[in-house]
Amino acid sequence: MASRACLAAAVAASSRGGVSAFGTSSIGRSGMMARSLSTISSNNRFSSYPSTTSTSYAINKSELSNRISSVAPSRSFQLNMSTVAAGATTARRVKTAEAEVSEEQVSIKGWVRTVRKQKTLAFVEVNDGSNMSGIQCVLPFDTVDEDTMKEIDNLTTGCSVHAIGQIIKSQGGKQAVELSASSLRIVGECPGDTFPLAKKRHSLEYLRTIAHLRPRTNTIAAVARVRSTLAGSIHKFFQGEGFNYVQTPLITASDCEGAGEMFRVTTLDIDDVASLPRAKDDEGKELAGVDYAEDFFGKAAFLTVSGQLGGETHACALGDVYTFGPTFRAENSQTTRHLAEFWMVEPEMAFADLTSAMDNAEAMLKACVGDVIEKCDEDLEFFGKFFDKGLKARLDKVVSKPFVRCEYRDAIKYLQEEIEKDPSKWQFPDVEFGTDLATEHERWLAETKFDSAVFVYNYPKSIKAFYMRDNDEDGGETVNAMDLLVPGVGELVGGSQREERMDVLVEKMKELDLDVEDYWWYLDLRRFGSVPHAGYGLGFERLVTYVCGIENIRDAIAFPRYPGNAEF
Repeated sequence: MASRACLAAAVAASSRGGVSAFGTSSIGRSGMMARSLSTISSNNRFSSYPSTTSTSYAINKSELSNRISSVAPSRSFQLNMSTVAAGATTARRVKTAEAEVSEEQVSIKGWVRTVRKQKTLAFVEVNDGSNMSGIQCVLPFDTVDEDTMKEIDNLTTGCSVHAIGQIIKSQGGKQAVELSASSLRIVGECPGDTFPLAKKRHSLEYLRTIAHLRPRTNTIAAVARVRSTLAGSIHKFFQGEGFNYVQTPLITASDCEGAGEMFRVTTLDIDDVASLPRAKDDEGKELAGVDYAEDFFGKAAFLTVSGQLGGETHACALGDVYTFGPTFRAENSQTTRHLAEFWMVEPEMAFADLTSAMDNAEAMLKACVGDVIEKCDEDLEFFGKFFDKGLKARLDKVVSKPFVRCEYRDAIKYLQEEIEKDPSKWQFPDVEFGTDLATEHERWLAETKFDSAVFVYNYPKSIKAFYMRDNDEDGGETVNAMDLLVPGVGELVGGSQREERMDVLVEKMKELDLDVEDYWWYLDLRRFGSVPHAGYGLGFERLVTYVCGIENIRDAIAFPRYPGNAEF
């Protein structure tokens, strides 16, 4: 088959080798953050523009609001106006999470969790995904209509239903309110003999094999709600701090990390090896590699491992920006901490240094965790009961306790002193300056040494990425970089002050055998109006696992991608 340019991008793991040095990261609280370096701000107002005298534009706020509402049905209208399948009864739809006692007839729509039939009535637990508990629908046989009686006999776990009735105070002790239903209709049947989610606890490993259905379980639904809250909180925090949201490309020709663990994107017909264009030397002799000048983009292209480099371009014009999107890494890892496709939150701040980045990361994390504590209490109670007994206390500490800051050299000294007591307790007992800290080292620092989230900073240059600024005070032996370590997880955030000096950056790129020509646009930022700037990256799925107290990162994303798995 000939290569296809439309929707035929074949993705293959690049095998250039190397070890990734890029960490994860996080961000801060509402309210303006303190900066270590001076910032320049502007306050442009639309009022400086001349007002129009045209009657077609002279609309006051009230009239404009009326015009909009007359043509665009609001969400409340769309939810409130619902009609039961049989009969002309209309009722306002309510989410089970918002159900309150009322004399009003309301509509509940969701999926059946359990059905219990007695002589005079039936109990149907319905969950619409808005909360953990759902709502119990009580159907007295002497008051429901004839069609409802027929439907009750066909109810099964998993079927979707639409019930109408009145929210009343519950007669039982398990829930505060329940629906006294007058009508119920099955919207979608669910064969009980083949439905793979019987009413019992399933292992998370099994649920990954039915990822399309697992959101109907308590665990994955709770993870999804917490994840949604965290995502909204991240945007709220940065928007409140005056950051601009930038969408950086997923397809790139640059390796941000210099590690080579990238997925290749191509439209060349890799199934027909003989048809692949071969690279040639200056004399026209064929070489071993493929000539990607013949490919769709005219050069080798990959899925990005980070939006940072693109974010820096806008930070050097807009001041403060952040990206929040998917990234990819072809790392052949089957650990509980790694995914091949994951989301990153990456702020970049102009006129800022490493202290600015740490301040911002601490404030962001406190704000986001605080929002989850406030909005997802029922889900956190569930996670605390079944996954992490100390979860709530740990999250409360994140919000209330200042983060510790510790230099890398001191962290190594503390570890050496502890390991010396009994090296046999450690999987990696050899720790010295230049050691890339393992998870057991990170967790000991956060959980035992400091009992707190802790920033470790000023790492050796040899174990960090090329774009991190060399420290002048030790002759460039270390870079102005940091990792945020948290109890229960280890590294959650990784960041640095970026190298803004053109000559130093070029030399570092050459040392790592990076093609300077591939980064010409990145170097232009240093040629034209370079400024000190800093940023960090937060691995979003790691944050989700941390806040939920779950162990495996594959349960923190809807459809996990990892070596050997790209289902659904």
